[in-house]
Amino acid sequence: MSSNAIEAAALYIVATPIGNLGDITARALDVLRSVDLIAAEDTRHSARLMQHFGITTRMTSYHDFSDDARVEALLAKVKEGVSIALISDAGTPLISDPGYRLVQRAKEELLRVIPIPGPCAITTALSAAGMPSDRFIFEGFPAAKRTGRLKHFQSLAEETRTLIFYESPHRILDSLDDMLEAFGGEREVVICRELTKTFETLHGAKLEVLQTWIREDDNRQRGEFVLLVKGAVVQAEEAISPEVLRTLEIMLESLSVKQAAALTSRISGVKKNLLYERALELSKAGS
Repeated sequence: MSSNAIEAAALYIVATPIGNLGDITARALDVLRSVDLIAAEDTRHSARLMQHFGITTRMTSYHDFSDDARVEALLAKVKEGVSIALISDAGTPLISDPGYRLVQRAKEELLRVIPIPGPCAITTALSAAGMPSDRFIFEGFPAAKRTGRLKHFQSLAEETRTLIFYESPHRILDSLDDMLEAFGGEREVVICRELTKTFETLHGAKLEVLQTWIREDDNRQRGEFVLLVKGAVVQAEEAISPEVLRTLEIMLESLSVKQAAALTSRISGVKKNLLYERALELSKAGS
């Protein structure tokens, strides 16, 4: 990509490294060098990245606390033909990072929004965690207060997809404690700490074991965390044998659905709720 490949009147969403500066893409560097303006979450933080790669493009700030006037001012520049690159402190903008309101308004104004893909802590962690990756759900940062955090975890206790959370060092122990209560000690969790950085750590274990492991060393509680929780295991539905089904049918000839299910359960050992559902089906079919 050369500078003349940059589109005027466009908003570029540029992913930057989550740790290791070598992870930035060639395309991202070309865009950052060639746009007219870079909107950064923290210009002081991003200045180090720009200095490292010799990028001299002018920067301005845009973050979650930017007001609507700031959003409109940036969009006005794009309408005038200015090319702007949006970056966050690390990773892909809008993934638990600023940018949603800006992109939403750009779309409403029918402005060109161009994604420049690259590093993201979610996919980085998932690729190396050894957790099922065909179906997963990202839940962002858990609530800061215990009541909301625990309630959130409990609402996800039966979720079968791999769960992914971000967490900060000063709340990692509290979150693991609440996960233990919500998911149980047998649930498998992988802690990914300081991904792509010098002290990168990936460690998986059952929650009750993980609790001990992370408390054994204060260093394990430092840094930025991605937590992956294995989804709940769905128990295979108990089968109803032809013999049990025949017993249930006979019971239904003279008993109510509830009574037939209860008595057949006592005789066969099959769960009453399962027999009740099947008795309902048979009852409706015969009516």
